[in-house]
Amino acid sequence: MTALDGLAILAAGLFAGTINTVIGSGSLVTFPVLLALGYGPLVANVSNTIGLAPGSLSGVLGYRRELTGQRARLVRLGIPGLLGGITGGLLLLARPATFQTVVPVLVIGASLLMAVQPTLSSALRRRQGEAPHRPSRVLLPFLIFCTGVYGGYFGAAQGIILLAVLGTLEHDSLQRLNAAKNVLAAIVNGVAAVLFILVSPVAWPAAALLALGSIAGAQAGARIGRRIPDSLLRAGIVVFGLCVGAFLALR
Repeated sequence: MTALDGLAILAAGLFAGTINTVIGSGSLVTFPVLLALGYGPLVANVSNTIGLAPGSLSGVLGYRRELTGQRARLVRLGIPGLLGGITGGLLLLARPATFQTVVPVLVIGASLLMAVQPTLSSALRRRQGEAPHRPSRVLLPFLIFCTGVYGGYFGAAQGIILLAVLGTLEHDSLQRLNAAKNVLAAIVNGVAAVLFILVSPVAWPAAALLALGSIAGAQAGARIGRRIPDSLLRAGIVVFGLCVGAFLALR
């Protein structure tokens, strides 16, 4: 790894940590950067998950005020999230060749999901005013488990999916749901990272630089994230992700 490579990874981690805390989809930046620097898809994904896990915890700390009174919800949803993260990680390790095939689809799909995020957010805000109580005791944990499987397997746009699910089936402010989203994402990323550390090859220098950048970025995201021009940020990620997905599909 050259000094320039290291700076690129550190900067990607900083950016990803910031947007993961505020929006999600930081892996659409860090994962392609690792690929561009020559890491294979499986090693890049594993190292990316390990590197961004500390940033997820940093984001939780940054939103700790909004977590007040959410302990019961987080315990109820954290267990299926943890089980989903383990399942997704095991699927990745069991079928690494399949991962290399589906990576372009996952990147493009996550990019498109990022593109429609404003529409999802508007729909969630409207629905929050429609019904104060929703039958989510069975459906919500199941959907959190499914999202955890996706997060343990790849993870880009996991935060957007979590926020969409929570906003549809839970009645609370979007800021508090965003804080809950950060906790659930940290659980999924954390358990997948532990699994990968134990049984998978890791590019440790890259993972360490991502961790440093994501920790600092998460704190910045918690403090100034609401002031970031979301439309510009989202557009850049979508275009970047679609280009990377197309490149991977055609190579």
